[in-house]
Amino acid sequence: PPPLTPGGQRPEGEPADLHSAVVNRLGEDIVSGRLEAGAVLSSEQLETRYGASRSVMREAIRVLEQLGMAASRRRVGVTIASREMWKVFDPLVIRWRLGSAERDNQLRSLSELRRGFEPVAAELAAQRATPDQCATLTGAVMEMVRHGKAGDLRAYLAADVVFHSTLMKASGNEMIAALDGVVAEVLTGRTEHDLMPAQPRTEAIRLHADVATAVVSGDPEAARAAMEAIIAEAAQAIAMQLDLLPSTPTSTSS
Repeated sequence: PPPLTPGGQRPEGEPADLHSAVVNRLGEDIVSGRLEAGAVLSSEQLETRYGASRSVMREAIRVLEQLGMAASRRRVGVTIASREMWKVFDPLVIRWRLGSAERDNQLRSLSELRRGFEPVAAELAAQRATPDQCATLTGAVMEMVRHGKAGDLRAYLAADVVFHSTLMKASGNEMIAALDGVVAEVLTGRTEHDLMPAQPRTEAIRLHADVATAVVSGDPEAARAAMEAIIAEAAQAIAMQLDLLPSTPTSTSS
C-alpha cells in the first residue's frame, strides 16, 4: 500500500499494520457500497465504526482522499465520493474491486486495458531492453517453469510479476512502466481469488518464453505478437472462469 501519511511518517506509537488494516476496511466498505457515495460521517462515527484512534482515522482518510474515494472538510466530516472520482489505476483500488462483487467487471476491464499497452511494451522492449533486463526476463521464465512444474502458485506468481514488470520497464517508456502495479494486481488477484488452476499449463509458460526470446533477439514484431497471444489467452481463461465460454481446461497465461 502507499504511505499512509506524507513521506511515509506515522503518528508516534501507532503500528503500521493498524493503519493498513483501517485503510483496507475503509476501501473495501466504499467499493462494496457499505459506505454509500454521498454519505457523510463524523470523526466520532468513524472512530467508533473502525475501532481506531482519531490519529489513525485521520491518516487513513488522507489515503482515501489521495485515491479520490473520500473528501474531508472541517466542521462537515468525511464525505464518501462517487466512483467517478476514484483513481481506478491505483493498485489499492484495483485490489479492493477484485475482492468485491464487481470482480467480474473489473477483470474484463483490466483485460481490455492490458490489450492496449502490453503488446506495445513488448515491441518497444525488443528495441530498447538492456542486457540485464533481457537476463531478468529469461530468468523469470525459467522460474515460472520450475515453480509451475512444482505447482507452487505463490512462487509462480512472483516470477510472473517480475516478468511483466521487467518487460514494461524495458519498454523505455516511463508512462508504460508506471502501469506495472496495475498488471501486478491483476496477476495477484487471479491467484488470490482462485482464478488460476492448480497446475500452470506448459503452453502458458511457452508464450512467455516466446516474448523473452523475441526481446532478447531484438524482434519487435514477434515480441508484440507473442504478448498479444498471452493477453488473448488470459482473457479467454478468465472468461471461462466466469462462465462466459463453454467449460474447457483453464490456462494460466498472464
